[in-house]
Amino acid sequence: MLLGWAPLHEVPLPNGRRADILALRPDGGFACIEVKSGARDFLTDQKWPDYREFCDALYFAVDLDFPQEILPAETGLIVAADLAAELVREAPAHPLSPSRRRSLLQRFSFLAATRLAALEDPGAAAALRSALRAE
Repeated sequence: MLLGWAPLHEVPLPNGRRADILALRPDGGFACIEVKSGARDFLTDQKWPDYREFCDALYFAVDLDFPQEILPAETGLIVAADLAAELVREAPAHPLSPSRRRSLLQRFSFLAATRLAALEDPGAAAALRSALRAE
């Protein structure tokens, strides 16, 4: 994993947005990574600033052909090629408040544990979902 980060994909955030990737870093900080498939994807998406309040650092991940000059300087940059990724520009830090960090850590942990449980025992996860819907 990139830099020892522990990533979760498609993470629902309290503001109704969904982070492409939210990664817990070894220092306990959170990095939000917004994946962009091309310039049009970036230029038509105006919601990326909404992720900033739920991470310590915000990054864009793009491929080698992406026109990097259109990305905002106040974000980090990760460039992916095939199965490899390189951190090209570190994101400026904007630390979360302790209460926001605690809340986000609980959300992250619950989501990760739930996904792991579903992988380990898909039948039990389906039964639990059915039982919770019935009540």
